Amino acid sequence: MKAILKPIISEKAITANEIDKFVFEVSRDANKHEIAEMIERNFKVEVIKVNVSNVKAESRIVRGKYRATTKPWKKAIVTLKKGSKLPGFEMK
Repeated sequence: MKAILKPIISEKAITANEIDKFVFEVSRDANKHEIAEMIERNFKVEVIKVNVSNVKAESRIVRGKYRATTKPWKKAIVTLKKGSKLPGFEMK
């Protein structure tokens, strides 16, 4: 099972990086323990806390005529030990 799918890059997520919090899209069947274990194993950092949130499907209008829905997904906000940084997430 692959718990971490991709990092979330948004304005809110980038400001959270400054206080040692990182946001990821994770698989819907992953729990907090699996997410923390995957982050620690892949990035060699210490995870303090993991918060998860289920994001509901949204209804959209496509081409002004058709109604479509986005897929539901799960978001994880991972808090790292003070001063820890993930490689590749450094902002200048």
